[in-house]
Amino acid sequence: MRWNNEMRDQMRVKLDYNNMMDTFVGDEGFTEKDFENSKALCNHAYEVVKANRGKGMMGWTELPYNQGEVVEDILQTAKEIRKNCENFVVLGIGGSALGPIAVFQALCHLHHNDLPKSKRKAPKFYVEDNVDPERMEALLDVINPEKTIFNVITKSGATSETMTQYLIIMDILKKRLGDKAASHMIATTSSAKGNLIKITKQEGLKTFYIPDSVGGRFSELCPVGLLPAAVLGIDIKLMLDGAKYMDKMCMRKDYKKNPAMMSALLQYLSINRGKNISVMMPYADSLKYIADWYCQLWGESLGKAVDKNGALVYAGQTPVKSLGVTDQHSQVQLYTEGPFDKVVTFLAVENYRSEVVISNGCEEFPDVNFLCGHTMNELITAERKATEYALTVKKRLNHTIYLPEVNAFTIGQLLFLFEMKTAFIGEMLNIDTYNQPGVEGGKNATYALLGRKGYEEKREELANAPAKNDKFVI
Repeated sequence: MRWNNEMRDQMRVKLDYNNMMDTFVGDEGFTEKDFENSKALCNHAYEVVKANRGKGMMGWTELPYNQGEVVEDILQTAKEIRKNCENFVVLGIGGSALGPIAVFQALCHLHHNDLPKSKRKAPKFYVEDNVDPERMEALLDVINPEKTIFNVITKSGATSETMTQYLIIMDILKKRLGDKAASHMIATTSSAKGNLIKITKQEGLKTFYIPDSVGGRFSELCPVGLLPAAVLGIDIKLMLDGAKYMDKMCMRKDYKKNPAMMSALLQYLSINRGKNISVMMPYADSLKYIADWYCQLWGESLGKAVDKNGALVYAGQTPVKSLGVTDQHSQVQLYTEGPFDKVVTFLAVENYRSEVVISNGCEEFPDVNFLCGHTMNELITAERKATEYALTVKKRLNHTIYLPEVNAFTIGQLLFLFEMKTAFIGEMLNIDTYNQPGVEGGKNATYALLGRKGYEEKREELANAPAKNDKFVI
């Protein structure tokens, strides 16, 4: 079903930043003058992002518009997978895993894998985003590889974790299926370079391509995320339509009408006041892993030692994931009475996809019975509003992003909003939003420790590191 403009407008994701203003949180908040003084900075960020759309590592900005053919290929492939297999397993890590997990949690039944096949109407779904040996063993205990399609996702084909998973699974498939092994493996990788594209040609694997201008943490709206979503029966065209709808709002030049620019500015101003922790707190289990996805996007994009001029800046804002109502009982005490170093972003759902009435009972206990006749919908909404109020009266910065409901269109909006916000604040901070030298350092050390050719110097460096002192081991 395609939506008309009225339906789209009814599903518009909105940003409410009242509780970031001085009128609500006193001198901890911002004033209209703070915004006016930042107008030139916003204009600069806007012009740089606009000028670089589709260029360099900003190919993600064009994903809502330029994937017509690949989307049709994905939909046809997904249809065949749903018809012929019982399980669909993603082999990947980082953006190759977090995006598919977030969209699966948001748009599928919360107990999808436990449903009978007649109700699922899609394969069981697993994402192997680690190399814990117990996890691999556990996966193989619950799936039959002969009835499973595996999707190996790595742009470079040199990601050790992902290629480890590939080697193990392909070996199993070849031993059990021989020449038919390739029909159980789909690759998503670069079309032009890297190891995996060479392997796909050797093995004859069905392959989807990650644009060279799209980095891992910005890749959910390309085949990295669209194929798993389509296999699960999610409307990927509607997701892309949502991203397109949000893009139009995020390219408004007036920062006060641009939700991504305003959100970026609020975080930028907060960072300059020592608010170095960004808490993402969805009030819906369906949005739980959106917070995980956001943590990678925000952390890897902004955590940079140097700016574009090479000056040491040690930029960044630490992302923290929190779930309402669950973490009201574990973290909110810290948020309301601990250090003034956080900005809380609530994700609110106006209309949940289910309504559950709280049953009558416990008449002799008024402090329990008062709940009766209300709904769980009312309760979770009241708890969010109460937490928002508790933070605000304690002068703790917080703002809320409202989703009219959780569906493919609003999730597409939300993902694109966060990506545009990240692009804008990166320009405000004058950093390279798209590199990740800190990640590469850890990768190189791992290669050296495992004896990869070409990393002998790093291996020697590690061998000469100071030995640990038993004095400091208890």
